[in-house]
Amino acid sequence: MDLKTEWKALALIVVGFGVCFWLPVGSERFLGAVGEALHLARWYAREHVLLCLVPAFFIAGAIAVFLNQASVVKYLGARANRVLSYGVASVSGAVLAVCSCTVLPLFAGIYRRGAGLGPATAFLYAGPAINVLAIVLTARLLGPGLGVARAVGAVVFSIVIGLVMHLVFRKEERRRSEEELALPERAAPRPLWQTSLLIAAMVGVLVFANWGAPAEAGDGPVAGWAAAVWQHKWAATALCAAALGAMLVVWLRVAWWKVALVGLSAAVPAVLLPAMPQVAFAVAVLGLALVAATGDGESREWFDSTWGFARQILPLLLVGVLVAGLLLGRPGHAGLVPSEWVDAAVGGNSVRANFFAALAGALMYFATLTEVPIVQGLVANGMGRGPALALLLAGPAVSLPNLLVIRSVLGTKKTAVYLALVVVMATVSGCIYGAIGG
Repeated sequence: MDLKTEWKALALIVVGFGVCFWLPVGSERFLGAVGEALHLARWYAREHVLLCLVPAFFIAGAIAVFLNQASVVKYLGARANRVLSYGVASVSGAVLAVCSCTVLPLFAGIYRRGAGLGPATAFLYAGPAINVLAIVLTARLLGPGLGVARAVGAVVFSIVIGLVMHLVFRKEERRRSEEELALPERAAPRPLWQTSLLIAAMVGVLVFANWGAPAEAGDGPVAGWAAAVWQHKWAATALCAAALGAMLVVWLRVAWWKVALVGLSAAVPAVLLPAMPQVAFAVAVLGLALVAATGDGESREWFDSTWGFARQILPLLLVGVLVAGLLLGRPGHAGLVPSEWVDAAVGGNSVRANFFAALAGALMYFATLTEVPIVQGLVANGMGRGPALALLLAGPAVSLPNLLVIRSVLGTKKTAVYLALVVVMATVSGCIYGAIGG
């Protein structure tokens, strides 16, 4: 009998019993927090799973199956050119514009395919943090100072976090790099440019399907361009999907009639239900899954890899969303932690206020662009400009659901270091910004 294992089991039983024994079932705040957790989970399922996560799973599966490992190691590996690897990773968010949960399958895909820990974590932070529309919206609603500080801070953060993660775990990275070099190199089934176009088409579907209305960003050139894209977002999504279908037929040798049947099946609800494009999107996704699952060779490997990512990540995200909703509620609604405590803790520009803002932001879940109006409301209620920047730098990039999945990929130690880096750097940035009169 392993006493250490048995003591852990006993501790879990005692904690579980204590939670059940003192469960405040009759408390109005507890019941409200449970309702908030369920509301947040429902909102997350409706707004993010189908349009954000499902395409991301397919992209991650494609990276794992179609992308030659040597290519990933060459451009993003531990021994790759630092300027190139960190440069690409640090500006990825400007293209992707995804939230902290949608970036997870993409991060897991490139990391398992051979990307170094440094570039992979730089990509993990930058994906949701460097969003052009979010930065424009920040400058419009919270002032150009905060907008510029957020843009600069996000790029610097991603590079510093990646470099520090690489240095802290350099021995493990060196060992991992040597193991990868010892593996026999498998010949790529097609040229890199073909694989890149396949993945680019899927990224286009992800980006355009989730393109939000930028009305709050004002009338500047960026906002005008974004509004024009938004008006034609579903047409752009359909074009990317059609390009993907053509590439599946020509390069992956998928039967043309299967792809045509999926396209026609999605076109029917698109025509009959133009106000509900999500229905056509769901039909297309289901059709793509069936085509890949019933195929052979690469297409079946693609489906298996995609399903593997979904099976690992989705349950953890659901648990994380429920816990985050229970503790902190939805934006504008209180969970077990009273919202008055949050408002009182982030006033002024003290170190404590900046730290609390960074930590709270790292635990809460923010959908893309929602963090700006939330911070605007907090600033109106007395939040300091320093803590506002700290929350903007930590909140969109990290969340409790996000951390649970990162732990399953990197382990507890690396996840703890990553979280500590985000919180500490956001705190320091907030203190500096507040001190210079932000």
